[in-house]
Parts: sequence; C-alpha cells; structure tokens
Amino acid sequence: MSLPFQFKEFTIAQDRCAMKIGTDGVLLGAWTSIENNPNSILDLGTGTGIIALQLAQRSYCDQIDAVEIDTDAYEQCTDNFENSPWADRLFCYHASAQEFAMEIEESYDLIVSNPPFYSEDYKTDDKARDTARFTDALPFEHLIGCVHQLLSEAGTFALILPKKEEENFISMAAEAGLFPKRICRVKGTPTSEEKRSMITFTFQKTSPKLESLTLEISRHEYTEDYKNLVKDFYLKM
Repeated sequence: MSLPFQFKEFTIAQDRCAMKIGTDGVLLGAWTSIENNPNSILDLGTGTGIIALQLAQRSYCDQIDAVEIDTDAYEQCTDNFENSPWADRLFCYHASAQEFAMEIEESYDLIVSNPPFYSEDYKTDDKARDTARFTDALPFEHLIGCVHQLLSEAGTFALILPKKEEENFISMAAEAGLFPKRICRVKGTPTSEEKRSMITFTFQKTSPKLESLTLEISRHEYTEDYKNLVKDFYLKM
C-alpha cells in the first residue's frame, strides 16, 4: 500500500498508480513557465495528476485538462482532482493521447508531459508499471503529433525526458515545426552527469535559452536553486 503524498496545498493518493510521485514530475510542474498566462492547459499522460495540480496551484487558468490511458491511474487522478482546492478547474479524460487528439477540436495554450521513457528492451511482470514507464504506450512521434495538433499557434509545450533522448526528440519535434525555446539540463549532484532535460517548445524558431539545475550538494542537502524551484510544493523545503 502506497501512502498518500502530502504537498503544501494538496494531497496525492497514489496507491492505484503504477508510477508514484517522483522528482521528474514535480520538477516539470515547478519549472514550466506560465508567464504568458495560459487560458487552457493540457497534461498528456498525467498519471496521479501531479503536474496538472501544480499548474492549478501556480496559475489562474480556469481550464486544466489531463489525459490518462490506464484505468486505475485515471480513476485515481480524478479523485485527486476532486479532492483538491481547484476541483472546478481540473478534468481528466480516460483516453490515449492519440484518441484525445482526434476527438478534441480546441487547442491549448500550454501542453505539458512527463512521458513514459524506458525504451530499452527489458520489461517487468507489472503490466501497469510497464505501460507507465515504456515508450510503447506513448511513442515520442505520437506525442509530438498530438502536440502539433492540439497546441495553439502561440502556445508552449514543456516536457521532461532523459538527457540521452534530448537530441533525438528535438530533431523529431523540428520535423513537426516545434522548436526548443528553453532547455534545462538536470543533474543530481555537482559531480554527476546530466540525467534529465526539461525542454520548452514553441512553433517559433529561436535560439534556445540554456539552463542547468543541480539538485543536491550532498545527500539530502539540496541546492538553493532546487529549493527555490520546489519550495511552494514540498512540505519540508
């Protein structure tokens, strides 16, 4: 039994979700820019709903939609939304990203995704966790196609992915007319290698702003940059 995760302004139940609360989702939900005050936000492959909930806390956006294919995760996300202070602004759809993109006629000013990414050839016996972790469920080309279809002309798309996938993803996105505006490379400690890339894309071609983020100085001693980024969410920051 996985205990609920208590944040400062909301709680996430996660016992029915294959993917538990992790640093990646919280990082993306805190880092994603809302400076152009999006009127509509979409979280593709929302899992527990964590990123959508963070964006509800950070913004005044009155339409925040999420999409989740896994039945248990979808039901849990819906509960998490309903039990949050922003229940009237959050809605989760039970569908694949591709099904959703085909059905929906409107566009979104901000799309976020913490997509499944272990595309290596090993699988476990836990089908739900595999779906949440492996790119088969939402291949990058499908994700990019959905974003291309659903993103408003002046909108932004933000995601987090393994650093080793960054170059490949950027070149695939360029084929769909999406270009990096901001890239933040994340590493655990000052001496470790960069493990993650957070990237913001738009339909406008610009020179991307490059950033770096280190999470810890040493074990459980967090950097000021990381603390400043997530302090509105974690209880003990």
